[in-house]
Amino acid sequence: MNLVADESVAGPIITRLRADGHVVRSIREIAQGDPDDMVLRDSVVQAAPLLTEDKDFGELVYRLAATTGVSS
Repeated sequence: MNLVADESVAGPIITRLRADGHVVRSIREIAQGDPDDMVLRDSVVQAAPLLTEDKDFGELVYRLAATTGVSS
């Protein structure tokens, strides 16, 4: 499974997911400091679930759906 892991996801979790055969795009490794909206868009473009501990993404999902017409 392809996944996008936000910076808030602990390294050992990413390591374990990769060891279990998942493809994990770690924002900490490839785009540290990117704003949440860019991280969310990356997840959408990659068609990969976003792993995060950041509760702000919930608001972004609803705002994105409201402005784009895409359902969450």
